[in-house]
Amino acid sequence: MNRFSEEFGREPAGRWAAPGRVNLIGEHVDYADGLCLPFAIAQRTVVLAAGRDDTTLRLRSVSERDTVEIDLDEVGQGSPAGWGGYAAGVLWALREGGHPVRGLDLLVTDTVPLGAGLSSSAAVECATALAADDLFGLGLGGSPEGRRELAAACVRAENEVVGAATGGMDQAAALLATAGHALLLDTHDGSTRQVPFDPADAGLQVLVIDTKVRHHLADGQYGNRRAAVEKAAATLGLPSLRGATLDQLGGLDAELARRARHTITEIARVEQVVALLDAGLVTEIGPLLDASHASLAGDYEVSCDELDLACTTARAAGALGARMVGGGFGGSAIALVPVARADVVAGAVRAAFEAAGLREPDLIDAVPSPAAARLE
Repeated sequence: MNRFSEEFGREPAGRWAAPGRVNLIGEHVDYADGLCLPFAIAQRTVVLAAGRDDTTLRLRSVSERDTVEIDLDEVGQGSPAGWGGYAAGVLWALREGGHPVRGLDLLVTDTVPLGAGLSSSAAVECATALAADDLFGLGLGGSPEGRRELAAACVRAENEVVGAATGGMDQAAALLATAGHALLLDTHDGSTRQVPFDPADAGLQVLVIDTKVRHHLADGQYGNRRAAVEKAAATLGLPSLRGATLDQLGGLDAELARRARHTITEIARVEQVVALLDAGLVTEIGPLLDASHASLAGDYEVSCDELDLACTTARAAGALGARMVGGGFGGSAIALVPVARADVVAGAVRAAFEAAGLREPDLIDAVPSPAAARLE
């Protein structure tokens, strides 16, 4: 903990960690009252923190050059800019919710791979939220209901301070996931259910392929997709596309119809995957992962050449199914791979990227892991 002492001149009060997540299926539907099926991964963001008696946030990171120092009374839309908004926004949102939150000295050490589509931003938010919960005695981190409130504060930080129009899937996974399960999240009412998902037990692994193409969800593309889905629902006279059918899309223009079609079919795919997992048929979900990627690439237009290459190569080398994950426009894909074929698939993906003149991708074995917690 010497780095914290060097930065802030005192010892930290503790360490907190929050995981990244992989969304098994249910992409770009969390803002459409849809169903998502994420799971937490072993890769985590760790923060060291100590409370303050004033309202100043002093924020440092071992992976970022710039530092942040801001009074919580000055936090708001776009302030502070950049990565600091994720942590500062959480404290702001908790204060807005009536909680007695003061300033923090906070150091971000280990991080979920940045920009890889594994939700590094939500990991920062959720680790910060748990630190604030402990240090200021909010009493929220010890129950699912309280953790949902922390997750809501993290979502508000991302929407209102950072300016990224994301839904609540990432934060729910980081705060509510359990090992050996995926989290079925119904974004219509916020309800959750643990769905058994232990790939290793079935002789499988979920291989994350980080393409090294970095995306920025606040650059307008993500918001444009969300706006299109909301416009499609409004045009159909519906509060959301949850429960809409493909037969209803005839009155929409071509672009809105494509966006809506992805939303409707992706929600249906989540239901099918959950049914298979509940029945213990994890080896049969591959075609649904493939169909999800086709929909995201075609109807939703959020894939890219590198993601498409990762998926097609993995399938050809023996993966049962593959798809992009996260917001898109870069980041990562996942492939459901028999353990016996893992080295072959990994080698094929690396070779395909080299042949295409691309950077070597990072490959991660994503294991369904526990939610955010205090480490010490």
